[in-house]
Amino acid sequence: MPDPSGLRFVSPAMRILENEHRYLSFLMGEWHAIVLSFEQDDPLSLEESRRRVKELRRLILDFKVPLAKHTLKEEAHFFPLLGTYIGFEQGPLVGIQQEHAEIDGYLGHFLHHTEGDIDLLPLSKIASAVRDAGEAFEVLTVHFVKEETVIFPMAEGQLSEPDTRRLYSRMNTLITQ
Repeated sequence: MPDPSGLRFVSPAMRILENEHRYLSFLMGEWHAIVLSFEQDDPLSLEESRRRVKELRRLILDFKVPLAKHTLKEEAHFFPLLGTYIGFEQGPLVGIQQEHAEIDGYLGHFLHHTEGDIDLLPLSKIASAVRDAGEAFEVLTVHFVKEETVIFPMAEGQLSEPDTRRLYSRMNTLITQ
C-alpha cells in the first residue's frame, strides 16, 4: 500500500531530504512563474519587467536560505557518509556536488546582476539575469530527480542501520527560516 504522505522512501533520513525537496520545489515554483512570464510571446514593458525582477529577486533571496541549509546538510552529513560506502573520487556523488556549485553560480549571477537600483537596469540586462534564474530552476529540477532516483535509493540500500540512525539524528533539523 502506498504511503499516504506520498513519500517514496522508508529511511527517516531520506524522507527528510525528500520532504525538503518538496518544500524547495514549491518555493521554486513561485519564482519560476515570474521567469516564465518573461518568456511569453507578449513582451513586458520596461516598468513591468523591473517590477517583476524586483519580486523575483526577493523570492530568490528568500529561497536561498532554505536551499543553503538543505545543501549544507547534504554536504556535511549525507554525502560524506554515503561516500564511505560508494567512494568519493568518481560516480554519482561527484556530479551531484558539482551541480550544487552550478546552482549556486546561477543564483549568485542573477543576484549580482540585479543588485543596486533595479529601476536603472535596461531591459537587456534584466532579460539576461532572468535567464540565469531560469537556468538555476532547470538545474535544480534535474538535480532533485537525480538525487531521488539514484542517490537516495542507493543510500537506502547501502547504509547500515546504525549509520542510518546517526544520519537521521544529524539531519533532523529545519531548513525554514
